[in-house]
Amino acid sequence: MTMPKIRFHKLAAIVVLIGFAAWMGTGEFSSVGSAADKAVATDKHADAGKPAQPEATKPDTAQAEPRAALRTVAVVTPPRKTYARAIRISGLTEADKRAVLATRVAGVIEKLPVKQGDHVKTGDLVLMLAAEEKISNVDNAKQLLAQRKAELDAAERLAKTGNLPKLQLDTARSNLTLAQSQLDTAQAELDRNEVKAPFDGVIDRIPVELGSSVMQGGEVATVLKLDPVIARGEISERDLRYVKIGDEADIRLVNDQKVTGTVRYISRDASAQTRTFRVEVAIPNPDGSIPAGMTAEIALSAEPTNAVMLPRSVVTLGDKGDLGIRAVGKDDKVAFFPIDLVDDTPHGLVLGGIPQDARIIVAGQELVKEGDLVKPVEADQATINKLIGEATAGTQ
Repeated sequence: MTMPKIRFHKLAAIVVLIGFAAWMGTGEFSSVGSAADKAVATDKHADAGKPAQPEATKPDTAQAEPRAALRTVAVVTPPRKTYARAIRISGLTEADKRAVLATRVAGVIEKLPVKQGDHVKTGDLVLMLAAEEKISNVDNAKQLLAQRKAELDAAERLAKTGNLPKLQLDTARSNLTLAQSQLDTAQAELDRNEVKAPFDGVIDRIPVELGSSVMQGGEVATVLKLDPVIARGEISERDLRYVKIGDEADIRLVNDQKVTGTVRYISRDASAQTRTFRVEVAIPNPDGSIPAGMTAEIALSAEPTNAVMLPRSVVTLGDKGDLGIRAVGKDDKVAFFPIDLVDDTPHGLVLGGIPQDARIIVAGQELVKEGDLVKPVEADQATINKLIGEATAGTQ
């Protein structure tokens, strides 16, 4: 009963041993794991000799991965209008003319007919020093002149009748001329004791008192001409080309008083420190209500230019750090346009330098960059109405 089982097991072992020996003899065991790689390399080598498969026949792998969606931005084409370019600068008011009056000789103040705040006309007496001797000299010179005139008249009558030699007539004429010269000299000496107003203005300061003594060249009064009053400021070299003499300017004083003036002077020599140019605006001030030395904001109205009005939120920074706006072109790609700031109003910014057909991005401009392909959507009617309303308000 057990003999067949023993023979069967032995037979099975022998068969397995023979099979293993045969496999070892083939040497195929060394290519385990590399046969597949060899097959792949062979296939690639074979494919290299074949012409490239047309793109259309290749499998569409892009469909396997979802394509990135285009970013949506809101755009608007704002209305264009003609705006007057406004250049705002800070400045001060100052007198049109300012003179510090001083004495030409030393003496004691005998007359002081004016006080601080008085309005004077050209030639009005402001101060006079005591000058009794000089007054006497003028009176004597006047009497001598009158005597010489009478002598000349008598000499001319005698000369007509032939009773006076011509030489004596010439002497009488010479004496009259000398007397006139002496009077002029005496009057000039007296005038040196007087201080008179050099122009129409207001007495701003009198640092002396009646009866006090002053030295030659001593300051006795300050006269200001405040009509017109001048608003002075400094304009940048970039804005200089937009302003010319005769342009109107709006001035807002520190007390919120608003006045209008005219540009009367533009310096042609820039400040070495700030590279700015002095500008003077003449403001009518007949009542003298605008004082000198008051802080003022000067708004110069330059040549009108074609521009659009946009909210401040539209302005962004470009790749190079310059201010501008982003817009969408006909190919739906984002473009950047540097701005020319024409005016900064309470309603928004007035910007120039933007192409006529530019679709300006008003929402989402910070999330895209130049060259990006986007999906532009027209801004809602409320936004458009707001832009139109602001532009209309800015022109009123």
